[in-house]
Amino acid sequence: MKEAQPPVANINNKPSPLNTTKPLRFLVIGAGSRGTAYARAVTTTTVGVIHAIAEPHAFKRQEFGRNFIWGDKGGSSPHEGQEFTDWQEWLQWELKRRQQTPHATQPPGVDGVFICTLDETHIEILRAIASLQLHILCEKPLALSLADCLTAYRVLGGQSPSTIFSIGHVLRYSPHNILLRKLLLVDRVIGDIVSLEHCEPVGWWHFSHSYVRGNWRRQTPAGDGSLLTKSCHDIDFILWLLCSPPPVPSSDANADVDATTEDSQPPHLPRSISSTGTLTQFRPARKPLAAGSATNCLSCPAEPECNYSALKIYRDMHVKQSIFDWPVNIVCPDIEDVIRPCTSSSTENSSPTENPSSPAAIAAAEIHLLKRLGEDYSRESMTDTEIASRPWYGRCVYDGDNTVCDDQIVTITWDDEQLSPPLASSSKTPLRLAKTATFHMIAPTEKQCERRGRVYGTRGEISYDSRNISIYSFATRSTTHIAVPKQAPEEEKSHGGGDYGLARSFVKAVDAVVSRGMGVEEAQRRFVGCTLEEAVRSHAVVFAAEEARREEKVVKWGEWWGEKVSGLEG
Repeated sequence: MKEAQPPVANINNKPSPLNTTKPLRFLVIGAGSRGTAYARAVTTTTVGVIHAIAEPHAFKRQEFGRNFIWGDKGGSSPHEGQEFTDWQEWLQWELKRRQQTPHATQPPGVDGVFICTLDETHIEILRAIASLQLHILCEKPLALSLADCLTAYRVLGGQSPSTIFSIGHVLRYSPHNILLRKLLLVDRVIGDIVSLEHCEPVGWWHFSHSYVRGNWRRQTPAGDGSLLTKSCHDIDFILWLLCSPPPVPSSDANADVDATTEDSQPPHLPRSISSTGTLTQFRPARKPLAAGSATNCLSCPAEPECNYSALKIYRDMHVKQSIFDWPVNIVCPDIEDVIRPCTSSSTENSSPTENPSSPAAIAAAEIHLLKRLGEDYSRESMTDTEIASRPWYGRCVYDGDNTVCDDQIVTITWDDEQLSPPLASSSKTPLRLAKTATFHMIAPTEKQCERRGRVYGTRGEISYDSRNISIYSFATRSTTHIAVPKQAPEEEKSHGGGDYGLARSFVKAVDAVVSRGMGVEEAQRRFVGCTLEEAVRSHAVVFAAEEARREEKVVKWGEWWGEKVSGLEG
């Protein structure tokens, strides 16, 4: 398939010489929770700085700027090239900047971009900025269809990219998971891997917030669903353990402690993929009889007895406990603006959310929240398209328009690895043999996103959750509990340190290319540890699993992948 050229292909794509000076500068597109998480990691643990923000919501944009770019002291304000209402405005500014001569008179640009916008916008942004030759970290998922993922692969350079690219698969970068992978693949503490069971417990109210009431509640015809938007993390984690070449510790004394290179082996690709799952809980058949025709919690007679009451989740569990960040700031993006004047403990150098809030702040927040939760839709006066165009955080979870699975199981199988004689004789690691992996994504759970699993091997088994690792040995019939690296509380709560690890790895790779002259391929392998091709293949496995679920079939990976690629490129 012939690919249309990005709209900026005729622009000089050489970064300004100013971009080669320290510190490294980054643009964040999207000032939501993901953009904020990466900005905090960059500014506190790397040599980079956040130089600019592109965000349409004025309050979120200015709050982000005060926190990470221009500061909040009296008189602080953004300089030229630091604040944009959206990514298109930044793009036009950047194109104009690059056309100006001489370079010495230009305002500074950026070395890299963090794309942290809604999932459906990723491919449009990637297509538009690819030819700028900036280093890119894109939040997961890469795109909402396999066709768009392959488009991203092509516009970003395919097998020979000229810039660093990273995807927001943060599970690869937590100290816990890096240690788990080393125990399995390098130390081989349970011998050959025979089978893996991995579970993501989404959390009973978390699922209702994001996947029933929120932005991720509807599956698109292209195959987007909760397996992609929520659990592509986990499919990638499984492939990282069972498919990718084993890690080899880096010998670079200046590298991060978790930096690795990969063995020269090719990936051990799956044989087959199957999946079952459906929307089991959040549907009309489970609506309490007492609820009647109510579509909103504030007017529902069954609300006092309902666990998924929006009042209980957002007001009682959060606002009344002085918790104004996620998920409250998703329901009310301007909540901090509401409580700021009422926060008696705030000072010039501290934000309200960093201090206990006053009763007045809680009262103001509750009034604002209830107004937002009270917004309701009408099937008599609104079309399905109008209802689907926005989230409704006060809606009845049993009477919505959500279509994504709340319970899904994916099974992936592998045959014995087959290597050609030259590779087989030169490989430093044993052949990877037949194995099976199962993944379970389940919504109604006590734990919230605290992954857990068990790996069965020929010499023992490993069990793990988000904080612990235990090894049972068949030989000694004993269990060993492994000490997991300690982290600062702020890092640990960010995907077990994965957000910080990913940001550090990305900035380290960019620094190696920009400041140390390292080749892109080497920096990508050494610090990011995941190629563009690997990121796309990981997404493709998710699309294969969704196809297997919808059509109730077993996908044979080799044949399926060949057909998809040839059909899209033909």
